[in-house]
Amino acid sequence: MKQLHLGSLAGAKIIVLPVAFLAALLLWILFSAIAFAALHMSLGLAVIVGLVAMLLHWLSEVVHHLGHAIAAKRTGYPMQSIVLGGIQGYLALSSYPADEPKLPDSLHIRRAVGGPIASLLFTLIFGVCVLLVPKPFWWVAILLFIENLIFTVQLFIPLGKLLDNDGNTLYRWLRGRGKTEVA
Repeated sequence: MKQLHLGSLAGAKIIVLPVAFLAALLLWILFSAIAFAALHMSLGLAVIVGLVAMLLHWLSEVVHHLGHAIAAKRTGYPMQSIVLGGIQGYLALSSYPADEPKLPDSLHIRRAVGGPIASLLFTLIFGVCVLLVPKPFWWVAILLFIENLIFTVQLFIPLGKLLDNDGNTLYRWLRGRGKTEVA
């Protein structure tokens, strides 16, 4: 199966790798099993709640990377694509042109901060949902609140070689601060 192109958002192509479909199925099964076994929902309701949780996970991924895409477009150095299934199948990646010139750290920071800002917005939305949604979907709101909170705060937590995240970009900028930037 070849990668699937779903159009574009903010100038970035949306690409779904085949592994994302397997990851989506596994997440659906996992979330459904949690709803059934741990939260004592009926099997039918657990399957529906699991599906909603899985779809909202992918929406959160797209929103985070859409934040990067919007920020990148505003710098004049746009993203090339958002790749769903790019990290172990379960997460997305922001892809930039391979021939992109060396950019000043300040532009990298502006692009890196866009994703966590979008995730912060989703964190707030799911925080309100925790207070408002009915019980069967309450734990989904908590799950997505926590996931988006992690996507937000990871800006301040460099993961080094484990994963090249937004925190690594900020860390590299802070380490190189005071050096001459490329014009």
